Amino acid sequence: MTQNLANFLTGATAKAFAIRTGTAAHAALQRVVLDSGQTCGDQELIGIIKNRLDLAKFFVASAKTEVPIAGVIHGHFISRRIDRMLINHDTKTIDFVDYKTDTDKTVFVKKYHEQLSEYAELLSSAYPGFKINGYILWLHDWNLELSVKM
Repeated sequence: MTQNLANFLTGATAKAFAIRTGTAAHAALQRVVLDSGQTCGDQELIGIIKNRLDLAKFFVASAKTEVPIAGVIHGHFISRRIDRMLINHDTKTIDFVDYKTDTDKTVFVKKYHEQLSEYAELLSSAYPGFKINGYILWLHDWNLELSVKM
């Protein structure tokens, strides 16, 4: 019994830590803007992001943050928020990214790919004819992983 309680408390503490860490990371990243040499936000994050062209494009002033999206998929109403999104009306392309704080990518990766597929499906309904690319940004190593392409 004591060991089960200890395991439960350890798990609850780890989950609470992950939630606090994720919330803080999302808040800090939401404030980062890189545009024409001008920057705004946490300088450490700016240093990491601006040297990575694959990431930097998501942090320009025209990028949308915490974008609400909702719709029906397979008969179920779904309401979500997209961490960062770029809409290019000229090329009819939408690129979006979802931040993940996990250090072990294998634990929830299937769930995350399904989540981003839902985002892409909702976006394709809202933006017919647009190409949609969804990425996971693993914050522990700053790896940007293509998750869905429509």
